[in-house]
Amino acid sequence: MQRIDAGRYHVLVDAGSIERLGALVSESGAAQGVSAYAIVSDSNVAPLYAEPVRAALSDNARRVELFVIPAGEQSKSRLEWSLLTDAMLARGLGRDTLVIALGGGVVGDLAGFVAATFARGIPVVQVPTSLLAMVDSSVGGKTGVDTPAGKNLVGAFHWPSLVVIDPQVLATLPASEWRAGFAEVLKHGAIADAEHFRQAASAASSLPNVALPLLEKLIADSVRIKAAIVASDEREGGARRALNAGHTIAHAIEQASAFSVSHGEAVAIGLVLETEVGERLGITAAGTAEELRYALNALGLPVSCPSSLTLTDVLVATRSDKKSLNGQAQYAFLSRIGAVDTAGGRYSRPASDEEVSRVLQRSRAGSSASI
Repeated sequence: MQRIDAGRYHVLVDAGSIERLGALVSESGAAQGVSAYAIVSDSNVAPLYAEPVRAALSDNARRVELFVIPAGEQSKSRLEWSLLTDAMLARGLGRDTLVIALGGGVVGDLAGFVAATFARGIPVVQVPTSLLAMVDSSVGGKTGVDTPAGKNLVGAFHWPSLVVIDPQVLATLPASEWRAGFAEVLKHGAIADAEHFRQAASAASSLPNVALPLLEKLIADSVRIKAAIVASDEREGGARRALNAGHTIAHAIEQASAFSVSHGEAVAIGLVLETEVGERLGITAAGTAEELRYALNALGLPVSCPSSLTLTDVLVATRSDKKSLNGQAQYAFLSRIGAVDTAGGRYSRPASDEEVSRVLQRSRAGSSASI
C-alpha cells in the first residue's frame, strides 16, 4: 500500500482496497460519529462495484444506502444535486451520514458538493473508479457542478476525509478512459516532474496492459505531485493554478462542443495548443509543444481543435472560464517539460484573443481529424 499525506487527509493506493473499504474508513477515523453511509454512484459503475462496496461497509454494522445517478457529464448539474439531496432527506439521512463517492470525476464532484452542502456539511470519502478521477478530481477538495455558462462555476472547497484508490478496478475501464486518465498523468509530469512525464509517456505504449506495480507507481506519483501543489495553495491563489495547464482551452472546447469532447481529449488538445501560445509569446521553450504532441498522439488522443467547432465559440468560452479575471481568460503556461512559468511570481497570465485565435486556426487547418 502507498499512503500519501495530502495535508488534511490521506490517499491510499492499493490493489484490492475496495474489498477492505469498511476497515480502511474506520481506521482513518472518518466513520467516527457516523451511523449511516450514503453511497453515491452512477449507472455505469454501480452494477460493477456497488455491492462489493456495500458488503465492505456493512462490516461496520452501520446503515448503508445506495443512490445511483445517470452516467455522464449531464448529471453534474444543479438539478441532479437537488434530486440527490432530496432523495437523501427522503430516506431520513441526517448529519451523522458519511458520503461514499464511488465513481469517476462526475460522481466525485457531485457527491462532494452534496456532502459540502447537506446539513451544512458532512464528511465524504472518495473512491475513484476511473484513472482520471484517481489522479485528478478525487484529490484537492474541489467539488461542484456545471452550469450553462461553463464548467464548475458553482461549487465549494470540501476536503475528503479519505481517498481510497484501487487500481484493480481499472480492468473494466474502456480504452478511451485509459487514454483520458493518462492525459492528466502526463500533465502532472509536464508541470512538475520531467522524469514522471517520460515514464508515463513510455508506459502509454502498453495501455491498457501496464504492469500493476508500474501503474500503482504512476498513480501514486501523480497524486503526490497534485497533493503537494494543493497543500501549498489550497484555494488556488497561486501555485495551484499550475494544475490548470491546458485547462482553459480544454474547458472551452468541452463547453463549445456541448461536452461531446471528453475531458481527457480536451485536456490533450488544450495542453498542446496552450503550449504553442506560450512558445509564440516567448514564455515556453521551443519544442515543448512538439514533445507534448508526440506523447499525446502516441496515446491516440487528439491534439487539434475539432473542425466542427467555431473559433468564436471557443474563444467566448475561454472568457467564461472560472479562472478568468476582469473578463480575460487566464493561462498556466509551461516554461518547459517539468516546470511551469512563474515569472513575476505569477502562475497564470492572460493571452490576447488574437494570439489564441492564430493557434486555434492553425490547429484546425492542420488537422484531418474530427471528434
